[in-house]
Amino acid sequence: MDHYSLTWDLDAIYDGGSESAAFAAELSGMETDIEQLSRELQAAAETTAGDKSSVSRDQLSAWTGAVQSILIRLRQVDSYVACLLAQKMKDTAAQGLNDRVKTMASKFNSALTGFDEQLRLVNEAQWEQWTKQESISPVAFVLSERREAAKEKLPPSLEALAGELAVDGYHGWGDFYNTIVSRARFQAVDEEGNSKTLSAGQMHNRLSDPNRAVRTAAFAEWEREWGEQAELCAETLNRISGFRLKLYGKRGWESVLKEPLEMNRMSEATLNAMWTAVSEGKPELVRYLERKAKLLGIEKLDWHDVEAPVGSASKAVPYHEAADFIVDQFRAFSPDLADFSKKAFEDCWIEAEDRPGKRPGGFCTSFPVSKQTRIFMTYSGTASNISTLAHELGHAYHQYVMDDLPPLAQEYAMNVAETASTFAELIVSDSALKTAADPEEKLGLLEDKLQRSVAFFMNIHARFLFETRFYAKRKRGMLSHEELSSLMEEAQREAYNGVLGEVHPNFWASKLHFYLTDVPFYNFPYTFGFLFSCGIYAIAKKEGAAFAERYVALLRDTGLMTVEELAQKHLGVRLDEPEFWRGAVALTTEDVHTFLALTDKG
Repeated sequence: MDHYSLTWDLDAIYDGGSESAAFAAELSGMETDIEQLSRELQAAAETTAGDKSSVSRDQLSAWTGAVQSILIRLRQVDSYVACLLAQKMKDTAAQGLNDRVKTMASKFNSALTGFDEQLRLVNEAQWEQWTKQESISPVAFVLSERREAAKEKLPPSLEALAGELAVDGYHGWGDFYNTIVSRARFQAVDEEGNSKTLSAGQMHNRLSDPNRAVRTAAFAEWEREWGEQAELCAETLNRISGFRLKLYGKRGWESVLKEPLEMNRMSEATLNAMWTAVSEGKPELVRYLERKAKLLGIEKLDWHDVEAPVGSASKAVPYHEAADFIVDQFRAFSPDLADFSKKAFEDCWIEAEDRPGKRPGGFCTSFPVSKQTRIFMTYSGTASNISTLAHELGHAYHQYVMDDLPPLAQEYAMNVAETASTFAELIVSDSALKTAADPEEKLGLLEDKLQRSVAFFMNIHARFLFETRFYAKRKRGMLSHEELSSLMEEAQREAYNGVLGEVHPNFWASKLHFYLTDVPFYNFPYTFGFLFSCGIYAIAKKEGAAFAERYVALLRDTGLMTVEELAQKHLGVRLDEPEFWRGAVALTTEDVHTFLALTDKG
């Protein structure tokens, strides 16, 4: 196709943007439903007062239905506001809607606390009978999970209070970070020598520019501006972590990893097994990075050189060509995935325009009521941009294959969400490598693929090390922005096995992931998803097209079991031992060896 729109269509969801009457009506209806659910659960709490036999199965079923109805609509409205704010960070009307949605979500979470308490009070015999009912059994796993979690939290009234206070405290600080980003201004010089002001999203793309002089200047400006914002960022990060730690303490939780591990339905043994395999594989990636430095004519790679393109993949690829390329590669694995992705491009589900005023980064968000998704990014034609497109389309497809499941069964964890997205990246990169005839093109594609491995093995590991150590120190008091930068530099040098020259001390300030209040430790699930998808992809290569159906079955189960159970059921492997992970890491080692062979000048 000659042209796909670079901007998305949000009016197909709610017509009118932040002034949409349909959206306003949706919010009002949800507020009424949440209020009604809250009243019913409050009345039940006063009636039961610890009596484990007074709630009927019909009442539990009615509440479960209400919870699912609100949940799916809340996901929809939250996604819509996120899209409005992403496309125009200074949309003040959207900022007001965001506060309204956050408040509504807090009230719903308070109601969920009451719902979970009612689940907790059901005796075992009743529970066994109720969860076997046809309307409940598809979400029995999730309900049991909620029931068990309720036993480890504060009394419902205190959990509800914490949730209400979090709106202007915990989540308020997270929203304040978005304000900091929206005010960040970066100065750059264009090809004609004219100075211009760029947004964070635009400036970030310059960090991987083929021209090292452009990268170096961009990185210096990137560090300068985030250094200017560092005090505000430090205050924000300290307050977010302080709230989280105090709440954990009141609940009696000693480990800061308890919540993220439970949210990702994985054990600490699995996390440790994964990092063990990653650490074992890093020396091979060091060889790749050392060779890359040599190819770029420098002694050591600096931070802004890690993602510098090598080979012919450095050329800018027009958006429509990237779209057609991705769809073609997907088709080799699954016609269904290809057709779905083509529809996403044709129906304007993707916001890719390179313009000021947008937030940085990329994401995919679901509109489960409309059975649509939207993808956000800033496209400038790099190989990394193409990978991001494939990545986000993987997320979108994951939601698509789950659209007919009950809302509670669609609530898959972040780590398995990253499996689908990273698997989509692997399809595109591997297929492109196979078809590349020109050695320079092959080198460029392989280089981009290895950049992903570096990100998941080293960059993400640095984030994990930083955040783990930051929380350990934060228990003793607030940290200054200088201390945070020192911690980040230490984590980067360790995670990259000392291979870098200049590192990125202000990375903690520039990275949105550290400020997300809905998802603590927004780092290790990426590495899990990458390696899990590598293991799945190795199986897919052996089984061929027949695996596509099995892959969909795995995705549909991601919201209904632990990752250990998921891997055992669909792959027949154990995740709490290093062996599976070593096999996944071996795919990256193969890529390194191919890269070294292609670049061996004798």
